[in-house]
Amino acid sequence: MLSESDLALVNALQLRPRAPWSLIGRALGVGPVTVARHWDRLVERREAWLTAYPGAAVGERLAFAFVQVDCAPGEAMRVARTVAGDAQLTAVDYVAGPCDLVLHLVASSLEGVSRYVVDRVSGLRGVVGTRTLVAPRMYAEGSRWQVRAISREQRRLLMAAEPSPGMSPRFGELDRDLLLALGENARASHAELASRLGVGASTVRRHLGAALAGGVIRLRCEIARSLSPAPVTMLLWLRVPPDQLERSARTLGRFPEVRMCAAVSGAANLLVGVWLRSPGDAVGLESEMVAKLSRLEIVDRAVTLRPVKLGGCLLDERGRIEGRVAMDFWR
Repeated sequence: MLSESDLALVNALQLRPRAPWSLIGRALGVGPVTVARHWDRLVERREAWLTAYPGAAVGERLAFAFVQVDCAPGEAMRVARTVAGDAQLTAVDYVAGPCDLVLHLVASSLEGVSRYVVDRVSGLRGVVGTRTLVAPRMYAEGSRWQVRAISREQRRLLMAAEPSPGMSPRFGELDRDLLLALGENARASHAELASRLGVGASTVRRHLGAALAGGVIRLRCEIARSLSPAPVTMLLWLRVPPDQLERSARTLGRFPEVRMCAAVSGAANLLVGVWLRSPGDAVGLESEMVAKLSRLEIVDRAVTLRPVKLGGCLLDERGRIEGRVAMDFWR
C-alpha cells in the first residue's frame, strides 16, 4: 500500500486538484517544492494521476450505459484490451460474476449507445453475448470517493479557499477543448492551456473557473487500486421499489465505500460500485445496506479481477496507469 504521506497528498489533491503547491504544502506541513516533487515521484511510478471528465450538468445531455459482455473461453482479456482504447468507454473491468466484462459507456445519444454496442462490441471476435443497461441517472460518481487520510483541520484549510459552487455555465466548444486538455494535464497553468488552445489566458481563467465551480468539468485524483486502502472493487445490482428509488440512492451514496451509484434499466434498477479492503467486507456492507433499506434486494454481484481502464486511463495488471484515451464523447 502507499505510505501515509503518499495517501495524505492524494487526499489533498482529491479535495483540491488544482490548488497551488503552497496551499497543499501548508496543509500537509511541508514546503511547496517538497510536495511538488513528492507528487512527481508518484506520477513517475504511475501510482497516482489526475484526470478530467464532464460533470453532471453536461451528463444530462449525454447517454450513459453499462454493457455486460460474455466472451468465449480465454478471450475476455483480449476483448477488454481491444475496446479499452475506445473513447466512448470510461471504464473496462474484467470481473467474476454474471458476465466476463463490464463496460462503462458514454455516448452523445441513445442512438450512439446502440451503434457502439451493435456495430462495435457485438461483432468482435470472442464476444458471444452482450446485455446493455441504460443508466438514465447517475446519483454518485468517482470524484466523491476519497482515501480519507488527512485530518478535519487539514481539510478545512484546503477547502477554505475553494470557490463556492456557481450556476452551471453552458458547455461550449472551448469548454470541450479545455476538458480534453485537462485530461492530459489537469494541473496545466492558465498560460499553458491558453497557448495550446490559441486563446487568451484571461479567457481560459474565466471559462475554467466557471466550469469547475459550476460542475461542468470535474477533476479527480486516482491511485493504483492494488496500492490503495480499498483494493477490492465490487459491483452490486440492486432492486428497490420504484417509489423509493431516489431515497434509496441518496442513502446508498452516503456509504463511504460507495464510489458509483446509478439508476439502470433491467431486473435491477440500481447499480452500485464499491471499493473495499477485502472481499469479506462485502458481507458486512450488504448487511448494513439491507438494514438501512429494508426493501432492498441484491439481485447480483461481480468482483473486479482486473481493472483494464478507469476514468479514460489504461491500466496495467496492478492498476497503475500506462496510457490515456481522450474522453471525447462528442467525436
